Amino acid sequence: MKGYKMTQYDFDVLYLGSGHGTFDGAIPLAAKGVKVGVIEADRVGGTCPNWGCNAKISLDAPVALQRALLATQGTVAGSGKIDWAKNQSHKHSVIDGIPNFLEGAMESQGIKMIFGRGELVDAHTIQVAGTAYTADKIVIATGMHPHRLNIPGRELLHDSTDFLALAEMPSRMVIIGGGYIALESATMANAAGSDVTVVMHHQQALRAFHQPFVELMLADLVERGVTILRDTEAKRLDTTAEGIQVETSADTLLADWVLDATGRVPNTEGIGLETVGVETSPAGVKVNDYLQTSVPNIYASGDVIAKTQPKLTPTAVFESKYLMHRFSGDSQAPIDYPVIATNVYTSPRIAQAGITVDQAKANPDQYVIVENEVAADWYRQVFYETAGKTTLIFNQEHQLVGATEVSEQAEDVINSLLPAIEFGYTPAQMERLVHIFPSISADAWGQL
Repeated sequence: MKGYKMTQYDFDVLYLGSGHGTFDGAIPLAAKGVKVGVIEADRVGGTCPNWGCNAKISLDAPVALQRALLATQGTVAGSGKIDWAKNQSHKHSVIDGIPNFLEGAMESQGIKMIFGRGELVDAHTIQVAGTAYTADKIVIATGMHPHRLNIPGRELLHDSTDFLALAEMPSRMVIIGGGYIALESATMANAAGSDVTVVMHHQQALRAFHQPFVELMLADLVERGVTILRDTEAKRLDTTAEGIQVETSADTLLADWVLDATGRVPNTEGIGLETVGVETSPAGVKVNDYLQTSVPNIYASGDVIAKTQPKLTPTAVFESKYLMHRFSGDSQAPIDYPVIATNVYTSPRIAQAGITVDQAKANPDQYVIVENEVAADWYRQVFYETAGKTTLIFNQEHQLVGATEVSEQAEDVINSLLPAIEFGYTPAQMERLVHIFPSISADAWGQL
């Protein structure tokens, strides 16, 4: 810590929320001698470890194994049938200890954990259950919650938290939405034996991703039995003797369970932001290049921020660590976001980082686009892959500036290429990287 000035407040820094927008930076900040408090209304760690990323990937692991097994076409015998109850049990064995671990990690550095719903009462004070806690600086890190459609019968809808907690997989499922949560949930439910219908309000799914790759993934889902309705609006839900009736603009569907995967909403309501003058928009809390809100001593971190960067766990981690460096005096520079890679955990996966294909096509004088069919590569055939494509984007100096892939190993490929994109490796520098062979990293870099 470089000269942090103690004040008359209870804390130097007080965080509202305990997710990745908080703990990744709060723990090293406290280790530097800064007096830190964290307020949490629910489970320590927030959405990602409890009701998001960690839970999702735990439940998805058997799906990936099933896909790999079936791809061998009998080389490895078995049907790959998923026991969803056992899958849930395994998920709990993986994630249930995380909140206590994180709480212990914070308390071991002297962070005071305060449990309850916090509400700002002035620029330096948050009240929890009638007790006021003051701080020199406050960080809003309250994340987001699932959106709920406002249609008749909305009480019959479930959200992503409910899906990841399903004790048994329903026989028939309707999923409303066309984003990450909708398609990832459809992949898992289909693999676990549910008859899945996806109702998309738009023609395109996953609109931030390269559409030819999205269409390849959707075609795979359809081939596996998923029904996809495009340009279709869910209008109402009713309980009938045959199940839940979902009336749409295209058809009337029957389901045993309905997932509303129509997006997520920043947690900005009911925490006193308007009381102290923190400006917000429907996209979240407005911040400047220092993650400061309209109230100078109040900052924001994580998914609650209104921003153009992807609202993902790695983004929140980066923001939390940025604030750690700022509050400890290590740096007073504005935030400089790195290249943020994104991945959809469908089957096949779709991952991307850097300049997108659409951006490159809009600027043909600046970028060169190279498209590769990777499923035919010998190393991909080792893993029985039958579909895989990569698009690489180079600048005029042949430095890699963007990449996207659809395949069963897409996230590992993009992670492997990420340093070249972020740090602008020259062709000569890339040649000096000698990868373990054979490996997916060596295969990915062999395309450059």
